[in-house]
Amino acid sequence: MTPEDEKRLVRKIDLMIVPLMFGCYFLQYLDKTLINYAAVMGLQKDTSISGDQYSELATLFYVTYLCFEFPTGYLMQRLPTAKFLGINVCLWGTMVACNSAAHNWGGLVSLRVLLGCFESAVAPALMLLTTMWYKKAEQAPRVGFWYAGTGVAKMIGALTSFAFQHYTGNGFKSWQIMFLVWGLVTVAVGLLTFFFMPDNPMTSRLTEKEKRWAIERLRSNMTGVENKHFKRYQVIECFFDPQTWLLISIVLLSNIPNGFISSYQATVIQSFGWTSKQTALLSIPSGAIATICTLSATWFAGRFNVRGPAIILLLSFGFLGSCLMAFLPSDGYVAGKMVGNYSANFIGPSLSLMYSYASANYSGHTKKVTMNAIVLISFCIGNIIGPLTFRDEDKPAYIPAKIVMVVTTATSAILTGVLLAYYKWENSRRDRLYAGEEHQENSEFFDLTDRENHEFRVSWVNYLRSTAH
Repeated sequence: MTPEDEKRLVRKIDLMIVPLMFGCYFLQYLDKTLINYAAVMGLQKDTSISGDQYSELATLFYVTYLCFEFPTGYLMQRLPTAKFLGINVCLWGTMVACNSAAHNWGGLVSLRVLLGCFESAVAPALMLLTTMWYKKAEQAPRVGFWYAGTGVAKMIGALTSFAFQHYTGNGFKSWQIMFLVWGLVTVAVGLLTFFFMPDNPMTSRLTEKEKRWAIERLRSNMTGVENKHFKRYQVIECFFDPQTWLLISIVLLSNIPNGFISSYQATVIQSFGWTSKQTALLSIPSGAIATICTLSATWFAGRFNVRGPAIILLLSFGFLGSCLMAFLPSDGYVAGKMVGNYSANFIGPSLSLMYSYASANYSGHTKKVTMNAIVLISFCIGNIIGPLTFRDEDKPAYIPAKIVMVVTTATSAILTGVLLAYYKWENSRRDRLYAGEEHQENSEFFDLTDRENHEFRVSWVNYLRSTAH
């Protein structure tokens, strides 16, 4: 395979799977945050729910999302990954559409719980599919592309909310039509995913030669491609790996502010005195910032292999934004608070780089699946805590919640620095201990964990560019 052959192959792979991956992640974010836009469209009044009940709706989604991560990880290892993903997309689309028929707390909470069950499959499935198809240096930009669906979803969601607020008919409420339309779109994308997304390189529409090339080019990852056998010892090893606990802490803490971004951002903007239609339009820049940050940070990380510094930079901007919202005087300073509100959207894109760390620095299929589940569970816990910090008694300013955002974002940035120091130490330790060992032929595909494979080195800063790995 010549370099030109490989470039053509990568372009073909990109066209085959990346658009569907983007579509799935775009819809999972849009569908779970439609409630954010529905809140300023009259959802609480029309369904007779209180502010605290609305907060619980945001929280319960992540409770069930969390509970289903390990079962989802197990099922993904036993079942065809893409088919499993497609079915779940169709099921959660059905739940979204059914929100149009919910008229009370019981109906909303039931659908929200089921939505969390089915959406729990999307991120781990996309992380797993990314590692099946791409080299380590290629993974960050691809993760960034499908993760950019979150930013695009914020913009499309805001525009959708603005558009449907002009509906004045008596048959349905505007938010009901919004849920119905996006639910049906999601089902359609789920069907496309089921029928057209390949489960792995060997079952794809590539030619036989291209399939061999697609697998052989991943040899340098030392992470294998796919293995359907569940290995208990790899699960145990994952929990005893120091980087696991650092990643858990960073992901959990950095996602507490996401409770504001995904569920309360529109409410906070409206509290500055804007109308519901103006609030919808003023939510658009949040999506633009998230999209630009995600694409630029993941491109930069993939090009120069600097995931950690990029994470710290993003969190630093988010920290400054949180400070503006938390510490500006309560009266006036709307422009400064809006800048802080928008700057908080720098925090979310850091998660795409954490996904990339989890994909690149873990080997052994069961260990990778386990770590994917752990990352998503940490993400869920952060998102469960986040909405709970926004209490009725603190509105409209929600100052305690904003101070929590300041503290958690700063701590996440500090822990990312600790993670980088650990990665540097770990690579030096391996170089020192295993320098004289000979390469074992085809060990890259033996489903060895990163601990078992003595040639494995973690990616941290510019390491890929200085080694053969």
